[in-house]
Amino acid sequence: MKLRDRAYDSFTDNLLSRRIRPGQFVTQREMSALTSMPLGAIRELIPRLEADGLLTTVPQRGMQITHIDLELIRNAFQLRIILELEAAAQFAAHATDEERAALEKSHQDILDEAEEGITDALVEKAQNVDWEFHETLIDHLKNKIISDVYRVNAIKIRLIRQELIAIQPEIVLSVIGDHMKIIAALNSRDPEKAKSALRAHLENSRRRALKI
Repeated sequence: MKLRDRAYDSFTDNLLSRRIRPGQFVTQREMSALTSMPLGAIRELIPRLEADGLLTTVPQRGMQITHIDLELIRNAFQLRIILELEAAAQFAAHATDEERAALEKSHQDILDEAEEGITDALVEKAQNVDWEFHETLIDHLKNKIISDVYRVNAIKIRLIRQELIAIQPEIVLSVIGDHMKIIAALNSRDPEKAKSALRAHLENSRRRALKI
């Protein structure tokens, strides 16, 4: 892996683990220390982060990590809906029986474990299953351009979720239940039914983010 790619991965890891916070101002030296990367790699990294909308250079103030606001929420969810609805339609029409079964099992495992009580470990597991579910749909398209765009947007969605709508114990069953409805629609092999079920889920998530 190239040094600039390692620097990017380290930066996003720091961002998603909240060692770097949305809206925070940072210097190149601070980023170098946080990522354990040389200044040269950080200088190469900055244009990529700016292009991805994860960082902005503010004249006379330095570099500011993207902050969570209504515009970011609206834009990120609009892009997510556009990409995922097409992915759901293609998955419904073309996924193998094994791919469908794997999705259903990962969610049923969460529901089965929840019968024993919802623990912090289960909440974390449910969050990972949630992310993997959506990534599985996108990966099914086998389109690198879409995957790259989705990957950057997913970072922004995760930042929004961390700040506003990360899965809480009281909504674990609701989110996984939504997914099970989508999986049932995917398994019907009806692309329009799959898109409708997924849209309802994504709209619920967007409304939570917008605090509607």
